[in-house]
Amino acid sequence: MEKQKKQVFVVDDDDLVRNALKRLLNGHGLHVRTFASAEEFFSAIPAKEPGYLILDIHMPGLNGLDALQRVINAGSKHPVIIITGDKNDLMEEHSIKTGAIGFLRKPFSEEKLLALLGEDTNSDGDAIP
Repeated sequence: MEKQKKQVFVVDDDDLVRNALKRLLNGHGLHVRTFASAEEFFSAIPAKEPGYLILDIHMPGLNGLDALQRVINAGSKHPVIIITGDKNDLMEEHSIKTGAIGFLRKPFSEEKLLALLGEDTNSDGDAIP
């Protein structure tokens, strides 16, 4: 019986980041769906659908921190990883206290992301934009 691929949802308004993460994670055997906004994600994915959620903080409309709060309030079981280019330490603290399983500043290493997703790492550690 074949093991089901782990599902990952990537929500980032930057096409380059979404595409880079999709290529990287697909290359590690993960099933990836991408969304350009939190609103797009919430309209497409039921709260009870399993999968990791990677959320950028700075997006038009519903930002990543508000989307994280919405995930938590909905009782969703999505483990959430926050990504950002921002250097504000308070955002990291707030994200973790709210319920995110991880917080990564861009550019971050492939190993750090894969570790948060519970995946083995066998690469050269290229940074993701």
